[in-house]
Amino acid sequence: MYLALYRKWRPKTFDDVISQEHITTTLKREIVSGKTAHSYLFTGSRGTGKTTCAKILAMAVNCPHTVDGNPCMECEICKGIEDGSILDVQEIDAASNNGVDDVRLLREEANYLPAQCKYRVYIIDETHMLSTSAFNALLKIMEEPPEHVKFILATTEVHKVPATVLSRCQRFDFGRIKTEDIAKRVLYIAEHESFSVTEEAAFLVARLADGGMRDALSILDQCVAFSDAVDTEIVSRATGLVSRDYLFDLTDMFAKVSPSGVLACVDELYSGSKDLQKLVDELIGHYRNLMIAQTVPDCQELVNCLPDELARLKEQANQIPMRSILRGITVLQECLDQIGRSYDKRLCVEMAFLKLCMPELDDSSEALAQRLDRLEAVIKSGGFAPVSAPQAPQAMAMPEPAAVREGTPAESVKTEPAPPAAPVKAAEPMPMTGTLEQPQPFDLWPEVLAEVTQLNPALAGVLSGSLAYEAGEFLLIDSPIALFGQMIKQEGFVKTLLSVLEQKTGHSYKIRVKKAKKQAASSVNPLDEIARNAQRLGIDVREK
Repeated sequence: MYLALYRKWRPKTFDDVISQEHITTTLKREIVSGKTAHSYLFTGSRGTGKTTCAKILAMAVNCPHTVDGNPCMECEICKGIEDGSILDVQEIDAASNNGVDDVRLLREEANYLPAQCKYRVYIIDETHMLSTSAFNALLKIMEEPPEHVKFILATTEVHKVPATVLSRCQRFDFGRIKTEDIAKRVLYIAEHESFSVTEEAAFLVARLADGGMRDALSILDQCVAFSDAVDTEIVSRATGLVSRDYLFDLTDMFAKVSPSGVLACVDELYSGSKDLQKLVDELIGHYRNLMIAQTVPDCQELVNCLPDELARLKEQANQIPMRSILRGITVLQECLDQIGRSYDKRLCVEMAFLKLCMPELDDSSEALAQRLDRLEAVIKSGGFAPVSAPQAPQAMAMPEPAAVREGTPAESVKTEPAPPAAPVKAAEPMPMTGTLEQPQPFDLWPEVLAEVTQLNPALAGVLSGSLAYEAGEFLLIDSPIALFGQMIKQEGFVKTLLSVLEQKTGHSYKIRVKKAKKQAASSVNPLDEIARNAQRLGIDVREK
């Protein structure tokens, strides 16, 4: 009968247990000195060796021929405990035997002397699953157990174990097994089995195991069933793992605002029967690696990636602001929480990816901060100069009403054309020349801004908060940014805007921007400003 690798290669002595030297060394010294405790508590994440060490300890305290604290594995006691034929050592699953009656039965059996061994040993796995009444029933015998009884408790959730039980045990915390140690163990097993594993594949299996040796050997078993020659491609195909290239490409598309590319990538993965939930989980791990790579100079020991990916990871981390990385982790974590309850997992993933790609779709403070980071990046790259200080709004170069003064009838209010400016060259936005038709609000401006956001985020930032008016063949842009006239002249900005306008309207416009109009503060009459604003909004101004 075939035996799973994690059972076949389960450690039989303390020396076989890897990455837990702080525990195995202590237990071996206790065995050698004969000063073993009556109750132990082993805690740690899954697959780190808790139950394995508990069984080795049960053999060691009963073995008459221990070798440097390890069981000899040659005597009848060791062999009987190993194959389960000796009933003096019992392994109890607290997940299914968690009632007070089960513990009472254990207490009655514990009063009897062992039949073959020196000690009766009770290994209680998943101890945190015991009920409150069961814990209370266990307390008395754990506090004053018979001399021939020892308890070994194992749990992954030590915080659920009552403090009264913890205080009666020697506690040992099992750490996650190092990725390098798991990879070495996988390669060692492959050398003694009928299959082969490349170093890259062993490292990938170790990374997927997330610190658990049992998980690593289960993954290896799955890969071997797929092919006897295991490489990274076999590991990816056998486990449904998303290729690392997809993770780098998706992250680049998020940063470069490419929603169409992101959705196309999701469609490709979905069509290829990739597990979208695993994709999101892998992306969270990738963003975590980016966070570490940007924070820690020598991050090789802290990130989970293949050696040949480290340089690419550092390069990508330097191109993405930390605020964007942290927001990416938050959005993906929310997606991972929702995807299990979602009827349409693909839609859930697509919505989360669009949020990462287009922060303007998200009204959170993190998304707003990310949009500001993008504008700062454009400024630092020389895209346009930042506004050094707020300035008074500039007047639009369009017909303005004359001042309404006391004693002047409303019918006498006339318009005066703006002074002529230099001819327009190469479609650059310049002040008006000649007389304009009466400007009307340009209703399609929000749609134009939305399209510009997709094509050129830097231009969208320049146009943020602006208004547009249509006057015949001219499109007048009124922006609150004082240096708007200079910023809009950046290379490609006007060309992109004209292209979007023609696509939305079918007309070719000439772009004009507001022109600064210097006035002395003392000469400005508040009534003049009110009259101008009223006339601009189409309100008839009459004097009484």
